[in-house]
Amino acid sequence: MFSDYFWIFLSVILKGLILIIGLLITVAFFTVLERKLMSAIQRRRGPNVAGLFGVLQGAADGVKLIIKETVIPSSSNPVIFVLSPIFTFIISLMGWVILPFSVGAVIANINLGILYFFAVSSLGVYTIIMAGWSSNSKYAFLGALRSAAQMISYEVAIGFTILTVFICAGSLNLTAIVLAQQEIWYIFPLFPMFVVFFVSALAETNRHPFDLPEAEAELVSGYNVEYSAMGFALFFLGEYANILLMSSSMVLLFLGGWLPPFDFLSFIPGPLWFGLKVAIFAVLFIIIRAVLPRYRYDQLMTLGWKVFVPVTLGWLFLVAGVLVAFDSLPNIIYLS
Repeated sequence: MFSDYFWIFLSVILKGLILIIGLLITVAFFTVLERKLMSAIQRRRGPNVAGLFGVLQGAADGVKLIIKETVIPSSSNPVIFVLSPIFTFIISLMGWVILPFSVGAVIANINLGILYFFAVSSLGVYTIIMAGWSSNSKYAFLGALRSAAQMISYEVAIGFTILTVFICAGSLNLTAIVLAQQEIWYIFPLFPMFVVFFVSALAETNRHPFDLPEAEAELVSGYNVEYSAMGFALFFLGEYANILLMSSSMVLLFLGGWLPPFDFLSFIPGPLWFGLKVAIFAVLFIIIRAVLPRYRYDQLMTLGWKVFVPVTLGWLFLVAGVLVAFDSLPNIIYLS
């Protein structure tokens, strides 16, 4: 009995370590890709010193931040100030445990996977509020308030989008949702919902053109203005891990996850297809940052509440009505 529990515990620890190490390496190379792509778009050289063509720049930046001294402002709340970036990074890791890279290639294959994902992504608001308040800085607190309002506003639209996918698939399990797209990917019948989900993902991750919490001209650096060294590094890792998490969720919900676009390409392994699709979205995040100007705050809120919420709610009722009218509602699927 004891040995069984020991091996289960050991397998969980090993999976966790593989996830963390893999994510850290991916984020390091993703940051280099972002800087190289943006430099190409802006006609400049970009990182080209650390490693061949600057590929080790992310690792060099990480080492630099680790060896720097952590400065805690004298007027801050030190406990909450230190815990906020740690919680941010932990929460960004928690979402990955339910993402399947292929059939069976998942840490926790739970039936309420989408609900868990939605709950974990909502927790990020608390850590940002903690960071902004504990810094005891007006800039940081304003950035935190903006970020919280923005994330809460766009979570409503994301929730309605997820509900629409659930109605079509008949399951909240991510593996079942992917397998339900074997005939047709949901991006085609639910294209407006896909667009809303993608734009909401930009707002949810505080990325351009919705990076108002970090508006340099107004708030210096937003909620993490007082952070340096390891605290800043953890916020940075959390932000980029969330970008990859949202890209992965879009791939699973709308682009068939690890399924190939055509049957004759099924000889290519599923995880490779999954990684390729996620990479396309990650590059799209970078291109949008390079080419689009920042929204005004009133435009951001108007888009969220007056456009996305009514559109997603209307499309949800439309999809449900069509499925009921043609007697095409799927049976609820449970995967044990």
